[in-house]
Amino acid sequence: MNPRQLPALTPVLACLALAACGGGGPGVPPPTDTVLPTVDTSAVAAADPGSTLASDWQHGAVMEIYVRGYQDSDGNGMGDLKGLISRLDYLQDLGVKGLWLMPVNASQDHDHGYAVTDYRAIEPQYGTLADLDELLKQAHARGMGVMLDYVMNHSAGQHPAFVNSRDSTSNAFRDWYVWQNPAPTGWSVFGGNPWRSTPTGAYYAPFWDQMPDFKLTNPAVVSWHHDNLRFWLNRGVDGFRFDAVGNLVENGPGAWQNQPENYTLMQGVRSLLDTYAQRSLVCEAPDAPQLFGASTACGGAFAFGLQYDLVAAAKGNTGALAKVAAYHQTAPAGMASFLSNHDSFAGQRLWDQVGGNQAQYKLAAAMNLLLPGRPFIYYGEEIGMGGNPSLSGDWALRTPMSWTADQSGFTSGTPWRALASNVATQNVAASADPASIRAFYKSLLWLRNLRPSIAQGSHVAPQVQGGVIAWQRLLGTERSLVVMNTGASDVTASIAQLPALANLNRLYPADNAAASADAGGLLSLNLPAQSVRVYNVQP
Repeated sequence: MNPRQLPALTPVLACLALAACGGGGPGVPPPTDTVLPTVDTSAVAAADPGSTLASDWQHGAVMEIYVRGYQDSDGNGMGDLKGLISRLDYLQDLGVKGLWLMPVNASQDHDHGYAVTDYRAIEPQYGTLADLDELLKQAHARGMGVMLDYVMNHSAGQHPAFVNSRDSTSNAFRDWYVWQNPAPTGWSVFGGNPWRSTPTGAYYAPFWDQMPDFKLTNPAVVSWHHDNLRFWLNRGVDGFRFDAVGNLVENGPGAWQNQPENYTLMQGVRSLLDTYAQRSLVCEAPDAPQLFGASTACGGAFAFGLQYDLVAAAKGNTGALAKVAAYHQTAPAGMASFLSNHDSFAGQRLWDQVGGNQAQYKLAAAMNLLLPGRPFIYYGEEIGMGGNPSLSGDWALRTPMSWTADQSGFTSGTPWRALASNVATQNVAASADPASIRAFYKSLLWLRNLRPSIAQGSHVAPQVQGGVIAWQRLLGTERSLVVMNTGASDVTASIAQLPALANLNRLYPADNAAASADAGGLLSLNLPAQSVRVYNVQP
């Protein structure tokens, strides 16, 4: 949801970009109600329903799902929770172990939801709390956890707490948001002035004037957010993806990002989740991913920056290959890798990044799925779904899922948004070929699920030779070797640092091919161009 990679935007363009990130458009007026709305501040006590998931579910791959764009169940042209439930068998068959739902809270923008109006309710267009409960039940029955997107940094401008806060300086909720009077000067956040003037003072809202920041130095606000989290955890939600954790607290015009208080706040959230069984947390922190990924903060964060190196490495860039080989030697164990997501600042859809080159596509996917950390997959990535260049900004990445060659697989009605540009060729119905991108994803996901060393093991002996990259994954006595030739020609590679005289049986592609290392732990392998090989290594 972050536009922080666009610092050169003028304030007007920045506002438009931010609207695409969750607001719905600049200039939306505040509510004009004469009676102030009630704010639900009721306390929520912990009531852990437990977890029926396997203990290793947090090491499996996670599918990021834009509910509005996934599956329509009622013909209104928009995806919903019932539609998602109808596709759980597909996701289970693919081999993912978790689902991350982009915001499903009631929201002001009524789209992807980062302007939350009710933290304890479902967006009506998506369904009801009963629908979410059914989703949890059905996903858990298939061994999949469900993570919700949570926005602690800001609310919608129409959230009842903010409507009260902006009413007067004496309102009980005034101190729930960041206010100053007069408006400070000298601030520039994402290329614009983050302070929004009103008759009662100026509030801080860097993402959009309808996304005012909470005052998270106020213990009452933090406690309320914790109650909101318990509301969902008590229903059986398996964890959260936390939005914009680098922006939680501001200490001045030159200190509005990644402040010390932010890490403390997220450690508090992590501690809360740890009082429940098997709950997961991953944070969005594009400018400090490893700091938030550490156990002293979130204990899990997206590996921003790595996605660019993964794609460049898949294209054979030797510098990127070296960065990929080295990344997990120092990164915290909780890093979550990805190739693209719902934000254009993180990169276009993978299909568009590689220009439809399926060999490069598969190499990038293999790196994401077989390296350490927790891999996330953006919905449609497993079939080679592209974006739609006729749409602007982030909307180009958030099109209806390509189930069939037209809209019929997504909805019986008219889709609310244009389809992916390559829907005619890259869709689920057309992906039955064993050589398809979906078949590739399925093979590697199931291999990951069967090999604890790949899902959870340490990262051993990474090495790069020209366009060849190799690494080992080790857990207990199980050792896996991953080798990729990203070059356009066949090569013979020498893979070092294996156990002396080790025997290797090939797991992918599975054809019982065997190889052996010499007494010095050196293995010679003939590798086809743009290929992936995975071996079981036995001393």
